[in-house]
Amino acid sequence: MTTTTHRPPARPSAPVRASHQAARLWRASPLTMVGLILGVILSLFPFYWMIVIASRTNDAANSWPPPFLPGGNLGENIQRVLDNGDANIVKGLLNSFLVSGTITVATVFFGSLAGFAFAKLRFRGKNALLLIILASMMVPIQLGVLPLYILMAKLEWLNTMPSVTVPFLIGGFGIFMMRQYAEQAVPNELIEAARVDGCSTWGVYWHVVAPALRPAAAVLGLLTFMDQWNQFFWPFVVLADPANPTVQISLRSLNTAYFADNSQIFAGTLIATLPLFIVFVLFGRQIIGGIMEGAVKS
Repeated sequence: MTTTTHRPPARPSAPVRASHQAARLWRASPLTMVGLILGVILSLFPFYWMIVIASRTNDAANSWPPPFLPGGNLGENIQRVLDNGDANIVKGLLNSFLVSGTITVATVFFGSLAGFAFAKLRFRGKNALLLIILASMMVPIQLGVLPLYILMAKLEWLNTMPSVTVPFLIGGFGIFMMRQYAEQAVPNELIEAARVDGCSTWGVYWHVVAPALRPAAAVLGLLTFMDQWNQFFWPFVVLADPANPTVQISLRSLNTAYFADNSQIFAGTLIATLPLFIVFVLFGRQIIGGIMEGAVKS
């Protein structure tokens, strides 16, 4: 008579258990998937609703219950927006491209220069200057409207593009963001090696620092472009001439009638939103990569 012994199954080793735990950690639960789907729906619905109303007649846009499917009047409504002389949407788009593009390039360039200086260079009063820059971020633009308007009037820049461009060529947020990124992305040893090779301060910035700051520069560029493209308050103050608007002032001109033409307003909003969508599609990979790289470095 033979007896058999049952051996307990071998327990997995520690690395195998760790890999299984990591896989469970990164596996999305059904509740997470439901939450993500709801988030996507809530995020995309305003854009879908904008397309629905922009493609309908004004009577259909104001009807109850409201329509939930796009109509066939999108081209006609867009043409009405383009032909609206009060809105001057084409000039507004061109002015916004000019203003937003100029401010974005200047903010990225000067912000990276100042961020490099605050992060890696030694000079007297560095901490005090950094505190002043941080304090400037706490002051809303509404508090400085009156003196800034007086300055623009003395410079005879009212109703011109320099009045909405020059005051915002550099901001505290861009300097602080690039400074924080340069602190971790640019090793001191790399700068010292460049100094040994004979690089000047400008050479160190151009050949060493600027390539390392490219991911953060992409993120800062997108945030700056979007912010300036959506600016309404300051352009509304200094651009009183309807013949020289930005895109947000043009959209405001579509809503001056006693009875609002919602289909035309939403069609103009769709036109104003498309450039932001195109910019994000073209540079989204670099922007997301920059955000993720910054998160890993931090």
